[in-house]
Amino acid sequence: MSIFKNEPFLIGEIGVNYYDIANLKNISNMEAAKLMVKEAKDAGCDGVKFQTYKAETIASRNSPAYWDLNEEPTTSQFELFKKFDSFGYEEYKELAEYCKEIGIMFLSTPFDYDSIDYLDELMDVYKISSSDLNNTPFIKKILTKNKPIIISTGASTMEEVKNTINLIEKTNSNVDIGILHCVLSYPTDYLDANLLMIKNLKDSFPQYEIGYSDHTKPDSKMLTLTTAYLYGASIIEKHFTLDKSLKGNDHYHAMDPDDIRVFKENIKFIKTINGQYNKEPLECETQSRLQARRSIVASRDILEGTIITEEDLTFKRPGSGISPDKINSVIGKTATANIKADDILDESMFD
Repeated sequence: MSIFKNEPFLIGEIGVNYYDIANLKNISNMEAAKLMVKEAKDAGCDGVKFQTYKAETIASRNSPAYWDLNEEPTTSQFELFKKFDSFGYEEYKELAEYCKEIGIMFLSTPFDYDSIDYLDELMDVYKISSSDLNNTPFIKKILTKNKPIIISTGASTMEEVKNTINLIEKTNSNVDIGILHCVLSYPTDYLDANLLMIKNLKDSFPQYEIGYSDHTKPDSKMLTLTTAYLYGASIIEKHFTLDKSLKGNDHYHAMDPDDIRVFKENIKFIKTINGQYNKEPLECETQSRLQARRSIVASRDILEGTIITEEDLTFKRPGSGISPDKINSVIGKTATANIKADDILDESMFD
């Protein structure tokens, strides 16, 4: 996906966490949203993502919860979404403009047809939630916008993923596609992370960008996201907060600015040690190569006129003489001068 120049492209999913940050800091929702965008940018995120929905268009009034009720006690999806659905076109337009101003990509996952339409002018990439992976009419609507698409694959079979990719390819073959491994469990236990599925997706869809949308609680070394990158995730998405201790919604499994900095340092270090692909001696190995390799050395005194045999030879450091792999060019030659034991042979010593 050429639109993502950095690898990995890190998306901080603000979602609707700014509502709680606004309450915490006694500021407006918009101020909180912009504050989170700025903090994400400063910490090293390449993009931020919101969630655009209205409770009435995403969930029925009797939709049960599927998250950890100890962290988020709301038992109805409709009731939870209703708490966080006040933003519309004008607010997202303001956020998109702010993102452009400070130099971070704006994204928001649409959850209804209206938001598909009005987000079109605000962002360059559409994100499709795991929950809409099999929502064929919805995906076809997004495809009319002719923009790159990232799909999350939480709680999906490989057949369902392939069906969705086939749908996209047949409907609009010019669209770039990003496919994210995801586990639709909040929070995801480390035992359920199954990061090897990233490799499965890479093997199954080598022509597309593969990534990871993470719902585990951040580990202190950010090894989950780092491993995802090492397994081939070039797009990484994780919920973002300014306070992981906040109850409710998506704070308890989100990363904060310090987590982002740890992850970015991991990536920087990995890229440092990765180096080049082609195997060849490095400049830093020049002296080591010369001094630590071996040369052909006389194992005993060899008198002038003697025909050199294998028994006359051994191999010792440094490697400044004739290489041991050239021994057959020495055996059978006649010594043209007296050679002392432990002398490093050179071609002037024999004919």
